[in-house]
Amino acid sequence: MKLISICPSNTELLAYLGMIDQLIAVDDFSDWPESVHALPRLGPDLSIDMDKVESLKPDLVLASLSVPGMEKNIEELKNRDIPYIVLDPQSLNDIADDLLLVGQECGIEERANIVHKEYLGFIDEMKKRASTVTNTPTLYWEWWPKPIFTPGRINWLTEISAISGGLNEFRDVELASVQTDWEDVLQRNPDYILLAWVGVRPAKVNKEVVLKRPGWKDLLAIKNDRFSIMEEELYCRPSPRLLEGALKLGKMIHPDIYNDLQLPKWIVSV
Repeated sequence: MKLISICPSNTELLAYLGMIDQLIAVDDFSDWPESVHALPRLGPDLSIDMDKVESLKPDLVLASLSVPGMEKNIEELKNRDIPYIVLDPQSLNDIADDLLLVGQECGIEERANIVHKEYLGFIDEMKKRASTVTNTPTLYWEWWPKPIFTPGRINWLTEISAISGGLNEFRDVELASVQTDWEDVLQRNPDYILLAWVGVRPAKVNKEVVLKRPGWKDLLAIKNDRFSIMEEELYCRPSPRLLEGALKLGKMIHPDIYNDLQLPKWIVSV
């Protein structure tokens, strides 16, 4: 098949299904695995060059509503009668379902079933280990610094926190993304502060921006050196790579419980 992905999480999902060699073009932000850098680029995920997409005559385009604003691309795909599917993963189980859906659409059901089983099996193993944790720290995830955005309960990072033996500090808010303020976080006084600014490479994340906030240097997380910059691509994209992020987090906050756990072979081999 000739496949096109117009957002990074879809590109990564195809990689786990062993279909990278069938990609003929991707959006500008797709950056993993390394081999996709050689593919034709179609523009930013919210400004896809649909004329170019159409000229490539794909058998299937993978779009995603997990990217706000993607609706206009989907409408244009529909108007041009370009074959497409739309993914909308908001949870770890949604990603599991997408593995099966894409596998079915691409005619690789057997491979997809194997990856699906191993994906869920790894989550179950992390949950089993999390159940043995005796001290569950609270984690403040920062998605954006000004204004402050952080994931709420209806978000994969709440699940990632839990299977890694932690608790999302904003799990009490029934939203996927929460706009809050410096004072709210200060009052909550989380055990860990984890910066994963959406679309920003770790090297570009500036801790000083956070440390200048009134009172934040007195937070226990900062005093205890539990203030970290996390890889945006391992925590902010709804793809199977979230499992890599979850294991890294588990080893950070509970090394005694997670250090001997290894990623499934299908993840390591991508």
